[in-house]
Amino acid sequence: MKEAVYRRNPEAELYIDEGCYITELSNTQDDAGLSIARARVIPGTTTRWHRLTATAERYVILEGSGFVEVGESLQKDVGVGDVVLIPAMTRQRITNTGIDDLVFLAICTPRFVEGVYEDIEE
Repeated sequence: MKEAVYRRNPEAELYIDEGCYITELSNTQDDAGLSIARARVIPGTTTRWHRLTATAERYVILEGSGFVEVGESLQKDVGVGDVVLIPAMTRQRITNTGIDDLVFLAICTPRFVEGVYEDIEE
C-alpha cells in the first residue's frame, strides 16, 4: 500500500441492479485487503438478496434507518452508528424503512471485485 488520499466524487455514484446507488471510495489493487463504498438506498426500497463469495462485508450506517436481513436468522432494525457484520457466503439484503435516504459504508475484506457478487433473489 502507498500513501494516498481519495476524495469522494458525488458524480461517480452509480445505480446498480441490486437496488441501490454505490460510490466507490477506496477500491484499488494497491490496497487489496480492503474496499470501502458508500451505498444509498432510497425510501421504501429493499435490495435484492445477494451474497459475496470469499469476501466479508460490514455495513456502517451513516444516515437514515433500515431493516437488515443477514443469513437465516439475523433480522434487525438498524440506524445511525450501527455496524452490521456479514460473513462471506452469507445472504443479505437491506430495506430502507425511513422517509429519508439510507446511507451506509460497505467495507469489504478482501476488497470487493465484481466476480465475488452473486445475486440469489428467487
